[in-house]
Amino acid sequence: MRHHRLIVPSAAAACLLLAIPASAATPAPGAPGIGDSYYPSYGNGGYDVSHYDLRLKYQPKSDALEGTATIVATAKQDLSRFNLDFALDVREVLVGGKKAAFAKTGDHELEVTPSSAIGSGRSFTVVVRYSGTPSKVEAGGFTSWQRTPDGGVAANEPESAWWWFPSNDHPLDKATYDVSVAVPDGTQAISNGRLTSNSSQLGWTRYNWRSSKPQATYLATLAVGKFDITTDTTANGLPVLNAYSKDLGENAGAARASIERTGEIADWASTVFGPYPFEALGGYVPNVSAGFALETQTRPFYGPKKFAKGSNVSVVVHELAHQWFGDSVSVKDWRDIWINEGFASYAQWLWSEKEGEGTAQELADYTYDSYPADDPFWKVEPGDPGADNQFHEAVYDRGALALQALRNRIGDKAFFTILKGWTTEHRYGNASVKDFVNYAEKVSGKPLSALFDTWLFTPSKPGSTQARAAELSPAKAPVRPKSWEKIQAAHSER
Repeated sequence: MRHHRLIVPSAAAACLLLAIPASAATPAPGAPGIGDSYYPSYGNGGYDVSHYDLRLKYQPKSDALEGTATIVATAKQDLSRFNLDFALDVREVLVGGKKAAFAKTGDHELEVTPSSAIGSGRSFTVVVRYSGTPSKVEAGGFTSWQRTPDGGVAANEPESAWWWFPSNDHPLDKATYDVSVAVPDGTQAISNGRLTSNSSQLGWTRYNWRSSKPQATYLATLAVGKFDITTDTTANGLPVLNAYSKDLGENAGAARASIERTGEIADWASTVFGPYPFEALGGYVPNVSAGFALETQTRPFYGPKKFAKGSNVSVVVHELAHQWFGDSVSVKDWRDIWINEGFASYAQWLWSEKEGEGTAQELADYTYDSYPADDPFWKVEPGDPGADNQFHEAVYDRGALALQALRNRIGDKAFFTILKGWTTEHRYGNASVKDFVNYAEKVSGKPLSALFDTWLFTPSKPGSTQARAAELSPAKAPVRPKSWEKIQAAHSER
């Protein structure tokens, strides 16, 4: 801070002094990271994005992507410079319509220096013109862009945006999106939200997608290829759009048998978790080798391997539950991953209970007995698993056990009140594990810190009575519920 002191002899000059700020902040660069404990270089400081407008052109044969990204943001400090997370080649950057200097640093940082400083609280617009071959660009030794025989797909966690649009890449900075993609006629472009229009001209078809609710950057997705597309509406009137690669082969039938139940599952989940938080629904299955599924907002990504052993409705339940837990209510920090995965996994237990394929308690008992006390599974703390174990099976299974333990401690009425209240209170926002513990204590009126410490933050196997309604006889091992195999398949190859 610079302090200015003027000494003037006249009354008029004294009045003038009152109009001059006593101090003024010196503009400074925004931080190159948002402060995440697991990924300190992810995201950026100094500004907040409210909207991304992406106008893209993609050639499937060569994997060539061209784009113009228009980013609407607000400065959170006096900014002399700021960063965007991006890995492709940049041709030009404008801030407020004026050319800005830019430089690439590290493997995914784009430093932007506007022609003049941006004052704190001021709204500003950034335009980035860029191009590249996403599958050939590596950051951190990998690419999140997956090639298919007829196109490409952007879907990964916790990072995928770097390979197709510049962003403030962290769940703390959500925004709305318009994604417009031109592809050769006969090819489709799938993204989040609603398809608002499409039109063809000179051999190219342009698809325009809109996400009107806050969306984290890693939940934005793009898939280009040749798809069979189905459309419908749920019983509650939501538009459903599903897309299946035309070359899924023997996995095609099982994929459809699973994903076409999306509307039914979402309507059920709305009765458990509260109203569906977004404007559209669906899923897509591209012809990729990846075996995971991902909760990309409104339109989850499903790797075909998820259906290699037949239909799996449980994986659809998991990804749709994430629309509430992870997408609408997002992590504050990536160490809070339990508030995503523990809840989505428990949703599978609730679906199993509804379908008569094993109650949540039976699944808890079987899960608990499946891992001996000396199994490394119990060394992982779901409440803070570490970046290397962010998607460890313990985050899913032990994470769900924690919720069954909570349910047993406080009873069904308080438990299901908490699930609906949590998704309402934090809708479109961010939360932490600590926030959930505090909320559960407030609603139930019971002290719960010890319970959560036991199940989420203790690197050893808890006493069995913590998750069980009653102690099982040592001679009677739990029977494997019918839903167990499908639930485990949903978590594998994450």
